[in-house]
Formats: sequence, C-alpha cells, structure tokens
Amino acid sequence: MTKRYLLPAAAFTFLTACTQAPPTTATPSAASNQPGLYLSIDQLKAQAFHLSAGRRLKPPSWPNGAKVAVALSFDVDNATTLLRSGDLGSEVMTRGEYGAVDGLPRILRVLDRQNVPASFYIPAVSSLLHPNMVKDILAAKQKHEIGIHGWIHEDLPALNDQAKEQEMLNHALETITQAIGKKPVGYRAPSWHFSKYTMAQIKAAGFLYDSSLMSSDDAYEISVDQQPTGIIELPIERIVDDAPYFGASNGSLPSPDLVEPIFQSEFDVAYDEGGLYVLTMHPHYTGHRSRAAALDKLITHMKSKPGVWFATEEQIATYLKTSLMAHQ
Repeated sequence: MTKRYLLPAAAFTFLTACTQAPPTTATPSAASNQPGLYLSIDQLKAQAFHLSAGRRLKPPSWPNGAKVAVALSFDVDNATTLLRSGDLGSEVMTRGEYGAVDGLPRILRVLDRQNVPASFYIPAVSSLLHPNMVKDILAAKQKHEIGIHGWIHEDLPALNDQAKEQEMLNHALETITQAIGKKPVGYRAPSWHFSKYTMAQIKAAGFLYDSSLMSSDDAYEISVDQQPTGIIELPIERIVDDAPYFGASNGSLPSPDLVEPIFQSEFDVAYDEGGLYVLTMHPHYTGHRSRAAALDKLITHMKSKPGVWFATEEQIATYLKTSLMAHQ
C-alpha cells in the first residue's frame, strides 16, 4: 500500500514561494545601493557622458619638433585641507606647514638647477598664510605658472552649494590675481573633484584650461552632455601623483626608488607615443630631501632624450588652442 504524507500548511507555503520568480520591483535599499540597475540605456548614457572627453587634442608634433610635452605640476595645499576640515592636530598641521617652510624652496632649487618650468596650483588661503611662496615662485629663474586650486581646498561635491562654491571661486580668483598681477588661466579642482556646478562656473570665469579630469592620457576638449565647452583638459591621473605613494602619515613607501620607476615608465611611453605627460606633486610630500632628489633624477632622465618640451600647462594649453582648436 502506498503511504501518503501530508505537508503542513506552513511548509507547503514555503516550498511554493521558493519556486516562484523573484519580484521585479526593487526594495528601497536595493534601489539606493545600485540605482543603475533600474535606469534605461539613455539614462545611463546621460550620466556617463555628462562630463567627458570631446575632441582629442594630440598634435602631430610639439613646438620645435619636440616628441613629448612635459608638465611638472605642484598642488601647494600645505595645511589647507586640515584647516578646512578642522583637523588641527600638531603632527598633521606641522607636516602641512613643511610644504611652505622647506618643501617649496627645495623644489624651486631643483627646478632652477634643471632650468625647467612648472605649474603651481595654490589654494588662496595657502597663499595668504604664506605670502612668500608666491613671491619665491615669481622670482625663480624660470617663468613658472600659478593657477587656481580653490579657496581652502574645499570638498566641492560634499559642499553641494552653488552660491557658496561661486563665492569661494570668486575669492580665490581675486586673491591669486592680486598676488601674481594677472588673472590665472588654469584651474585645478581641490582633490580633483568637481561638483555639479563646477564646470559651468569655471567656463563662466573664462579659464583657458582645466587639469582635474582623467578621460585620457592626452589633452582633449571637455564635453558636457556631449556638447563642446571650448575648455581644454590637460588630464591628471593618480598613477602619476605623489599623494598615493607618499601621502600617508607613515610615508607610505620606504624609498622614493620604488616610485621613480613608475613615473619614469609613464614618461617613457608618453615619449614613444608623442603625447603629453603631466606629473602632479605636492611640496609637503615631494619637497622632502630624498623625494626631491628623486625628482631631480627623474628630470635628468627626461632630459637625456632628444625632443622633450618642458612647459607650463598654460603654455601647453595655449599651443593646443592656437595650433589645433583654431583650425578644427
């Protein structure tokens, strides 16, 4: 005789639920954690290409037939990020101050000895706290560039305040313009982070170029919603930035000899490709003795190759605007 077993009602309900298709509607937590799952391709495209690479601006050659353009750039933050956030501990504050006291002077000596120019992006508060920095940069043997790097190294996306962001940009422009005797043409966002208001504000301010974005190794025209802006992007990248390697309080890596091969290889490939090489450094990191010595060694390596154009980012952007954008 066949035995029959009756399932309890609760067990039957459980098994039935397991065989049904998963719900098609998202729970609130799932939607907030993965909003892209519920967007159309047109919506995703609008997000992906809101701020993106437009026209490529890679010339067939650089001035005087040079094979590569090299932009050495320095974000002169010092302690502004700490002052902004209220992190006033003695260790971090004095570590930031080192950039003004010893770091920047040592870097300027390296650049003078190597006879190469650089671009310095300075938060306005940093320049006001240490006004001799700007004077020393302007008095250097080479004609260096000074650009905008915010008011107090503000976190623009976290701020999310259009009026306050505009106010700080205006103050930064006024401060740096007064300090250097002319209006800066280059912008680099603090922490390289744009808010949803930044692009419109720097375009309205009339900047020639930005150097905060990462869509390419080589220069391009910034596109907003797939429309040209007329603003040149000289891209940066964390790989060629001293902060990821040297930025932690313990020094991050024990020897600059571990970092120099990365910077050198990036340059060597840029040279072979005939492209652009932008290196970002900070005086309170690279200004230390061993790291400044590594920078000196890197520049010597670059100069060992023929056809290297050392230029400020202003010079590079001006060349691209007159040689490419004016004829496209």
